[in-house]
Formats: sequence, structure tokens, C-alpha cells
Amino acid sequence: MRVTIAEVARRARVSKATVSRVLNNKGDVDAATAIRVREVIAATGYTPSARAVGLAKGRTQTVGMLVPGLTWPWMGDVLQGVADVLEAKGYGLLLNTVNRGAESLAQFAKHVSANAFDGLLLVEPPDALSYISSLHESGFPMVMIDDRGHHPEFPSVATSNWAGAASAAKHLLAAGRKRLAVITGPAQFGCTRDRTDGFRTTVDESGTPFDTRLQVEGDFTRDGGREAFQSILDSGAAVDGVFAQNDLMAVGVLDALRAAGRSVPDDVAVIGFDDIPIASHTQPALTTVRQPSREMGEAAARMLLSRLAGETLPEEPQIIPTSLVVRESA
Repeated sequence: MRVTIAEVARRARVSKATVSRVLNNKGDVDAATAIRVREVIAATGYTPSARAVGLAKGRTQTVGMLVPGLTWPWMGDVLQGVADVLEAKGYGLLLNTVNRGAESLAQFAKHVSANAFDGLLLVEPPDALSYISSLHESGFPMVMIDDRGHHPEFPSVATSNWAGAASAAKHLLAAGRKRLAVITGPAQFGCTRDRTDGFRTTVDESGTPFDTRLQVEGDFTRDGGREAFQSILDSGAAVDGVFAQNDLMAVGVLDALRAAGRSVPDDVAVIGFDDIPIASHTQPALTTVRQPSREMGEAAARMLLSRLAGETLPEEPQIIPTSLVVRESA
């Protein structure tokens, strides 16, 4: 059976508090007693639990993570990147979602009040900014991932949404596409604004006219992408290239084109954003802008651990660049 601190204290004829002070190199234990305690530790093979050491140092060795939910296609890669870094450093992860709205946020607040974790990683959930901001202002260590709301007050890790969308526009233009459509994400997200601006600015600078009727808002779902692009088809507008601001909507665009009897990429070229696993398995395989989700999780975890170690975090967001993955659809 595992040797306990109580057994070490009994054999050394001291209190558990004295054993703890020796383990933590406190200077208020006389030399003879400290030697006796260390001899018992060596003889018994006692090793303190990580949790006990963390509590003695005022730390839980746990990081909290708050996300809107787990259904977003790239969330698994972000979580894996976070977990890889934390596990390597001996930290646990306490994951919270806000699937149940205010009830979930209240439960998360209880974890905060109970000091259940040392710092927080978050993908901004809806309707939680006020509470999160108050935590940040109180000095609670936190790092935001994928700064959708563009909150410069938070240390953050993001990707190059503007440049990624610009690369999609350049690829379509280089292929001779002139009548370009954009299926955007929800307007309230910072990534939507960046991707729209990057794409539109690149098209405008090329001298290619852009028909604003071909920019339609979607909701980052497959059905939303299909419905948004179907509205363009129903309008009778001529289109030969589409940029959908995530891969699920791009798959919806492929659905709509297939139903309309249009060939991809011969009639219409399609580019998505994210490079989730389904992108390489669509028919035809989807050209897309790869979002470095796993790398973002890794970078955010390293940033938070640096903050917990007492380092000052950079004021500017850490940007992990995107890359264009060319497949058959464009």
C-alpha cells in the first residue's frame, strides 16, 4: 500500500505538519528533526501526491477551460493541444461548457469561488463576457483562444483570419474566377469580420467587381451554408467561385451545387475555412484554409503556464498563421 504522510510522521515521531514543512524546505524545523524525517522518507519510499504539494504551495495544479460547447468541429483539436501541454507539465484540466446557458455559467462560477483551478483558458461563450471581464480585472490568470470578439484587454492566441481569407481570394482570382460569392459567418464574430474584410479587400484591389448581393450571412452549419448559397442560386445571379467562411458551410454549398446540377470546380470553384477532417473526404475534396486549431490550443496553454510561473504576458495577441490547402474543389 502507498505510504502516507501520517505513516512518515508516526515513524519520525513528529506531526504531519512538521513532515510537510520538511518537504517544502521550510526553515523552522531544527536540523536533527529534519534529518530524521528525511531518513524515514528515504526508508519508506514516501512520495507526496501532486495535489498535496499543490495545495501546500497554494496551487491546485489544475487549469480551467470554458468553451461554448463541444460540437464545433475544430474544438477537439484545440482541446487536444491544450491537454498535451498541460499533461506534460503535470497539470490537470477542468472543462466547462455553457450548453445550459445561465445555469452552466453559475456552475462555472462556483468552481471559480472554490478555487478549483489556478488559471483559465477560454473560447468566449455567448453572454459570458461581463463575468469573464470582471475575473480578468480582478487579476485572475486567463488566456483567450480564437479572439472572436476582438477583446484586446485579454491575453490571447488567434489565427490569421484576414490573411487566410485573402489567400482564398487570390487563389480564386488566379484561377480566372470573376463572379465571386461569399458565405459569411454570423456578423457578431470577430473572425467573420476579419475573413470578410480580407477577402473583399483582396478582390477589390485586384480590380475585379464584387456584387454585394453575392455576400450572404450563414451560421457556420452545413444546413446554413446550403440555404445561404441556395438563395444566391434562386436569385439567378451568375457565380463561378465561392468562399464559405468555414468548412461545414462549404459542404452545404457543395450540396446545393450538386442538387442544382452544377459541376465543381468546372462550373463553380468552392473554398472553405478550417480544414476539419471532413474536408478531405467530400466529393470533390475541399480546398480550404487550414486553421491551426491544435497549435492554438498548445500556444494558449503554454502562455497560461508562463503567467502562472510569474511571467508577464505580451500585450499583443499571439498569431498562429493559416495556410491554404489546395484540393479538387478549387
